Amino acid sequence: MSDSTPIPDTGDLKHRAVAVIPCYNAGSRVRGVVEQALSFVDRVVLVDDGSTDGGTAGLEDLPITRIVFPQNRGKGHALIEGIRRAVSLPGVEVVALLDADGQHDPRELPGLYDVFRAAGADLLIGARHLDKTKTPWRSRFGNRVTAWVSQRLFACPLDDTQCGYRLLSPRFAEAFAASVPGGRYETEMRMILFAVRSGHKLASAPVRTLYEPGNRSSHFRKVRDSLRIYAVLLRSLYTQHRLTPPGAGGVT
Repeated sequence: MSDSTPIPDTGDLKHRAVAVIPCYNAGSRVRGVVEQALSFVDRVVLVDDGSTDGGTAGLEDLPITRIVFPQNRGKGHALIEGIRRAVSLPGVEVVALLDADGQHDPRELPGLYDVFRAAGADLLIGARHLDKTKTPWRSRFGNRVTAWVSQRLFACPLDDTQCGYRLLSPRFAEAFAASVPGGRYETEMRMILFAVRSGHKLASAPVRTLYEPGNRSSHFRKVRDSLRIYAVLLRSLYTQHRLTPPGAGGVT
């Protein structure tokens, strides 16, 4: 995020959006992400998920709301707590979710917001172009398989289900936070399935892939967290079949 790309016009975004940034041991990257986010939105909710690296210390000079968990609970818990705080603020028209480790460029917020409004979406998810030269094949393969399964089994209209760069309408954000339990990375899949099942409108928009090889601030564990995601998909499929009457189609 240190290149010379010009900052786009924030338009109506600045006063209408709240950025929620979950954080766990993201080190020195946190301040840069928060400062750039503040260039586009007036309000930032930073949720420290029990960090032990001191990365969220010394941010008192920034005009943000900081929530601190005494122990690590998982990204899903941090997201839900941040969303709850965001929708409680006055005049919120969109909640933006982005990671603290620099993989999501805050300068893309205005463009994502334009697509979000034009589509009348309740949930917009960034669609990454996973470059073969920069992204490990296991990450590319896992994302494609998960998207394929989601499309075939749940009629999910997304090519990228794993990107954490997201925009939520207040009505969807409030319903999701009230209905879905917290967890770790599988909570982001639960968010998509909740949107599909509850009839909320989904959309996507391309985002840059800011992949840093060996990024220690990325805490996604390929095997453990992937198994959690697929467990959510299987449970959702079982529930769907159990609740769908014979002869009925579609996602309930």
